[in-house]
Amino acid sequence: MKILLTGATGYIGKRILPILLAQGHDVVCSVRDKNRFYVPEDFQGKIQVVEVDFLDKSTLVNIPADIDAAFYLIHSMSGSDTNYDELESISAANFSERINQTQAQQILYLSGIVNDKSLSKHLSSRKNVESILAKSKVPLTTLRAGIIVGSGSASFEIIRDLVNKLPVMITPKWLNTKCQPIAINDVLEFLSKSLFNTLTYNQSFDIGGPDILTYKQMLLAFAEAKNLKRYIFTIPVMTPKLSSYWLYFVTSTSYKLATALVSSMKVEVICSDHRINDLLGVQPISYKEALSRALLKVDEDKVASSWKDSLISGRLSQRLSSHIKVPKKGCYIDRRKKEILDRDYTINQIWSIGGDTGWYYGDWLWSLRGFIDKLFGGVGSRRGRTNKHNIYPGDALDFWRVLYANKKEGKLILYAEMKLPGEAWLEFKIIHNTLYQAATFKPKGILGKLYWYSVLPFHGFIFNGMLNKLIK
Repeated sequence: MKILLTGATGYIGKRILPILLAQGHDVVCSVRDKNRFYVPEDFQGKIQVVEVDFLDKSTLVNIPADIDAAFYLIHSMSGSDTNYDELESISAANFSERINQTQAQQILYLSGIVNDKSLSKHLSSRKNVESILAKSKVPLTTLRAGIIVGSGSASFEIIRDLVNKLPVMITPKWLNTKCQPIAINDVLEFLSKSLFNTLTYNQSFDIGGPDILTYKQMLLAFAEAKNLKRYIFTIPVMTPKLSSYWLYFVTSTSYKLATALVSSMKVEVICSDHRINDLLGVQPISYKEALSRALLKVDEDKVASSWKDSLISGRLSQRLSSHIKVPKKGCYIDRRKKEILDRDYTINQIWSIGGDTGWYYGDWLWSLRGFIDKLFGGVGSRRGRTNKHNIYPGDALDFWRVLYANKKEGKLILYAEMKLPGEAWLEFKIIHNTLYQAATFKPKGILGKLYWYSVLPFHGFIFNGMLNKLIK
């Protein structure tokens, strides 16, 4: 069967793709930017990639008419604090219109649990999208999940940040809100087993694990799994805005995502029934087991996807190709070069840069720059990187976004997502036996020029020291 996979660059999309291929399906991956979609060698020739922006009707013709089913995995809390719900509605309406013109037999949508009368804006938007999709002539299967626990998931990463960094937590009262977490593997099993199962057509199902826990209990369970002693005290006076800032400064989340999460965390998300478990023969694992599996993946450096690599984690809203050509006119450029001793060693050094590895020289200055960026509402450097030794276009790398990464060519281009009075690129390329390193800054007005000259004194030893460490 031919399956349309929307959100193919997202957290769920990246993980369900190999499952669909293993089931023998032909998969059409719908992405907004092909440059952000890395196709593993094992998948090359087995999938079709089409560029579609569901906010732009003219691009929907790229969806083949002969698809048999479609996964709608598009969720957005980025771009605007006020109108993301409107954008989600437009995307869903455009999707439905196009799907009606295909031979699709089923739409599968992953939503959020909505069994509370007082829903957050985020959950209300998902419920509205479900209503729009249900109006399509194609049968809809909706799976509603609460907290998804898996390596790289937003919930898991936020919990990990809080527990690892704070021995004592003074927290808002919504940490006593109950929820029903579910392991990522169980979500994927529910999705894949619902595909072409006529018993799920035109129905909505709640999916969750066997445990009903408060967020406080989830944090303490994580601490126990890591053999850490943690103390949590809840207070009633922390406003939603203060709560959002608390998450923003302590964890790797963006402020926009923190705001949406805080709003949702005040609402209980508990399954109203478990009928789909028997219907599909799925028995979800416990929260403790889900944590154990996620931590193992992190320890083994086998995180298949991370929310941090989605555009919601940064401020890059345009296509990667819009920035991939590093400008020269009107720019300040710090150029350096050095003869390499061992190409493989240098490539591995470059491909391991950032995250836990650091920047090889003056790490405290890079950390300080990330902290300052957080203070001014930027992404900071807490996003780290998804894998320790692999980099792909579209990945987040501290406060950079990977624009281009080609090991064979020996070329890596990063684009700065920090708050800047201009735009910045960091480029590494190997030509013959020489490593070329360039930091390019395109200033915006007088503030941009002042910024460049204020950091110029640090460039000499930071960039020179980094270059030397990349060589030997």
